[in-house]
Amino acid sequence: MAWAFLCGPLLGFLCLSGLAVEVTVPAEPLSMPMGKTAELSCSYRTSVGDSFALEWSFVQPGKPISTSLPILYFTNDHLYPTGSKADRASLLHNPPTGGVATLKLTDLRPSDTGTYLCNVNNPPDFYTNGLGVINLTVLVPPSHPLCSHSGQTSVGGSAALRCSSSEGAPKPVYNWVRLGSFPTPPPGSMVQDEVSGQLILTNLSLTSSGTYRCVASNQMGSASCELNLSVTDSSEGRVAGTLIGVLLGVLLLSVAAFCLIRFQKERKKEPKETYGGSDLREDATAPGVSDQASVRADSSKGLLESPSTSTVTTKSKLSMVV
Repeated sequence: MAWAFLCGPLLGFLCLSGLAVEVTVPAEPLSMPMGKTAELSCSYRTSVGDSFALEWSFVQPGKPISTSLPILYFTNDHLYPTGSKADRASLLHNPPTGGVATLKLTDLRPSDTGTYLCNVNNPPDFYTNGLGVINLTVLVPPSHPLCSHSGQTSVGGSAALRCSSSEGAPKPVYNWVRLGSFPTPPPGSMVQDEVSGQLILTNLSLTSSGTYRCVASNQMGSASCELNLSVTDSSEGRVAGTLIGVLLGVLLLSVAAFCLIRFQKERKKEPKETYGGSDLREDATAPGVSDQASVRADSSKGLLESPSTSTVTTKSKLSMVV
């Protein structure tokens, strides 16, 4: 195993003379399965032992060292675990005054993946920063992937089948297989990307229908999902649509004819009217005759009323004479 010795390149003679802290950590990244216990080796040498101080800290993947979060401190002969890993972090040798500052981390989780810093501070050894860096990867099997598809799933069309696991370290690779015994698809009609988990199907035919399985795998295990693809014939769809349209048209015509026949039957049952405006009455008078008759009637009435008036006048005169 290779080892890295952190000491100022321009102050090498000071390191050799024992006036600087010398920290040693593994040069290679460390990989451990999830749930196991990791030991992050860190050793040091210093010329002074009275004011020894040790700090372990953690940096999330992709972030600078300046954002490190403390895990534990050792100072004044006391150990102080801190942070979210405090209940799982400890020192392999406590107290770490014998030159061994190895960190022990139990029950590894995916969130433990990142960079760990072993920092030894022992004044008056100020000639180096006394810092060791270890990269840890927690190995996680792929989670159950999610299968989906998009595109035009009709004869002659193209479809994209996708597969993705939300967890897995190292990142899973994906492989699509078709279940059952079917004819081998033409070259180039099936293209898959093992990194993205995408399968492209082109020039679909009815024989492209079936069940497809995606397997996500890494060195920790594998998981799979399945997807049913149904390819339809667009010409059959048009024929079916036309047939349905014809049936609906016949149904509408039948309903209209039924309503018309029913309306005519109901109309025949209605009673006829006994009197119409154009009917002639027996006692009706012809036009013109009525006016003449009225005039003659008035004349006759006048002639009849005249003697009566004369008689009254005569009687009145006789009464006055008497």
